[in-house]
Amino acid sequence: MYRYDEYDQHIVDERVAQYADQTARYLAGELGEDEFRPLRLQNGLYIQRHAPMLRIAVPYGNLRAEQLRMFAHIARTYDHGYGHFTTRQNLQYNWPKLEDVPEILRLLASVQMHAIQTSGNCIRNVTSDPFAGVAADELIDPRPWCEIVRQWSTFHPEFAYLPRKFKIAVNGAAEDRAAIQIHDIGLDLRRDAGGNVGFRVLVGGGLGRTPILGEEVASFVPWQQILNYCEAVLRVYNLHGRRDNAYKARIKILVKALGVEEFARQVEAEFVHLKDGPSTLTQAEIDRVAGRFTDPELAPLPPDEDYRARLADDKGFANWARRNVRGHQLSGYASVVLSLKKPGIAPGDITAEQFDAVADLCERHAQGEVRVLHEQNLAFASVREADLYDLWQQLRTLGLATPNIGLLTDIISCPGGDFCSLANAKSIPIALAIQDRFDDLDYLHDIGELELNISGCMNACGHHHVGHIGVLGVDKSGEEWYQVTIGGAQGENASLGKVIGPSFAAAEMPDVVESLIRSYVDNRNEGESFVDTVRRLGIEPFKTRVYAERASRQEERKTAHA
Repeated sequence: MYRYDEYDQHIVDERVAQYADQTARYLAGELGEDEFRPLRLQNGLYIQRHAPMLRIAVPYGNLRAEQLRMFAHIARTYDHGYGHFTTRQNLQYNWPKLEDVPEILRLLASVQMHAIQTSGNCIRNVTSDPFAGVAADELIDPRPWCEIVRQWSTFHPEFAYLPRKFKIAVNGAAEDRAAIQIHDIGLDLRRDAGGNVGFRVLVGGGLGRTPILGEEVASFVPWQQILNYCEAVLRVYNLHGRRDNAYKARIKILVKALGVEEFARQVEAEFVHLKDGPSTLTQAEIDRVAGRFTDPELAPLPPDEDYRARLADDKGFANWARRNVRGHQLSGYASVVLSLKKPGIAPGDITAEQFDAVADLCERHAQGEVRVLHEQNLAFASVREADLYDLWQQLRTLGLATPNIGLLTDIISCPGGDFCSLANAKSIPIALAIQDRFDDLDYLHDIGELELNISGCMNACGHHHVGHIGVLGVDKSGEEWYQVTIGGAQGENASLGKVIGPSFAAAEMPDVVESLIRSYVDNRNEGESFVDTVRRLGIEPFKTRVYAERASRQEERKTAHA
């Protein structure tokens, strides 16, 4: 875990004091709405449908026990007793009072947290692999590089007013768990033939109204030059990015308009002036940042025979281990995913009591560390195999052990129309209805890997474009309807889903998903996943099944009413 130095703490404390003064002046009538709006957004405070929403940065998804306990305290004292984890590894409170936010930010600063650059047209929270540092397939630990990008981008004067928000993700493993292809800049750590560390750079990814996968603009940038290269990308964007139309202002639109070859040429031309400049990294700087990480010193352990015996004897434990336990770099250890997708609970929500309990458990079993997944779950990075059975039992008591990671009910969902003023439709009730329909673990395990993502509007905070099944809320004459896509995927084989046809009413959505699943089960080859079946067959068989069964249901209802 990264620990602040005196400069980090000073910057955060100064921002808290500054915003407290700005809020006091606003409440006293000395600042108008238009003057206060950019100030609150710079500190992560939105005005939502029913109340303000405060978004807190969780840099590259890393948390400590003391920070979880502070989340619990804030949830109890200043919110409605819970928080919500987002697809960008951040935490949101949906009910704080505007006048309480300065005190909330002060409390966060006391445990080395903030809400800086969680909103606005700036470089947002840097995201990464939640299993960084422990993943069995890791090539290079991305966390020090994430921290370097965070420090470089925080309050950078040249990037404080970009054409639109800007998101950077860093991957350091063979499997891309950071979803770098759907970010404005995706950085892929790698080594060249000589063993030198550098980055493959992707630019122009993003979802929203115009979903686009990022394209490679550089196959290998030496680590010493990566900030200079990113600065070149941002300068080209700052120069040419649209500021007259918010819907066409993201860098993905610019890359598409220029073409990736021309965009890369302009970046290289800018890079000529920046190479070896003030942002050039040195080994001393890498060592300084890496030295602020306080990772536990773990030694390999022999495989735990009791753990393996439990797997053989306890079906419930074995199911959980199969879905929620991941491999580790060290023998005798594992990573554990805590499911925030218990049926009946809004995806990504966690109560104050659960915050406190997870803090206790991570101190007991995971060296006081927690990771946030962009799938809106939590993880313990390093747990001894010998502790897994005991941990599972405690997580079951807390409602955090649902063995559905990567399955249909592990739904990604934005808060939707229940909270967000931008949403066209509700997301949470759709997620809950689908979870209720498929609340059969044996059936879920038979279906296998299937990602279902829901967004309440075209901003795509639920990443519906890259869900194997994607659901998008749309407005039709003031009513909430839902458009369905299939065939999307995240990771190294990322793809964008295709719309299957006209939208559906909210009440139809569980039936629609069931029709899609039946089509998959009837058409799959042995061992073939849902998304692979869609890629092999295309959307037509699924589309035909969905609309035929829909028409049949409608006819049955007409007959029943006759």
